[in-house]
This record gives sequence, C-alpha cells and structure tokens, in this order.
Amino acid sequence: MKNKTTATILAFFLGGFGIHRFYLNQGGLGIAYLLFCWTFIPAIIAFVDFIIFLTIDDAKFNAKYNQGKVVDTTARINTAEELEKLHGLKVKGVITEEEFQARKVKLL
Repeated sequence: MKNKTTATILAFFLGGFGIHRFYLNQGGLGIAYLLFCWTFIPAIIAFVDFIIFLTIDDAKFNAKYNQGKVVDTTARINTAEELEKLHGLKVKGVITEEEFQARKVKLL
C-alpha cells in the first residue's frame, strides 16, 4: 500500500529524479524523469506533483495509486483490549450474550 505522505515527501525532495514515480509503481515515468533530469523539467513537474499530492483527497489518492484500497491511518485496534471492553459491557448487562458473540466474531 502506497502512503500519500511518503509520495509527497519523495516528490518534494527527490522528485527531479522521479523517485516518487518509482515509489508509486510508475517505472516508465520514473525512467523518463531520470533521462531528462539534467534539463530541470522533471523537477518542475515533480513540484507540481508535490502540490497535487498535498491537496488530493485520501480517497482519490487510494483510488489512483492503491487500486481503491482504503488505508487505515488511525491507530490500530488492539483486539485484546476491545474484547476486554466488550466482556465488561456483557458483565454489566449493557449488551447481551448474542451481541457479545456477534461483536467478538466481527473483531476476530
């Protein structure tokens, strides 16, 4: 999964050499950047890429560079902690045994 922040940083610092294009699995464009890096044209295009990466929505970035897969940028769920919380809710009577089992299956 390609990270938008990583692509943005690569475009800014190493974009003139097309490193961000290699990172995004666009080797053909990366080679074109390398071949013409002495003209500084790729550096200008990379700066435009940098601006685009800064402003593009995460969903659009994922649709274009991650084949539509959603990248979870939030903290990873600790399954053990979540199960403990669910068990606590079941013991207190907030949720039923069936709800507990359904949520447990969903977590696992």
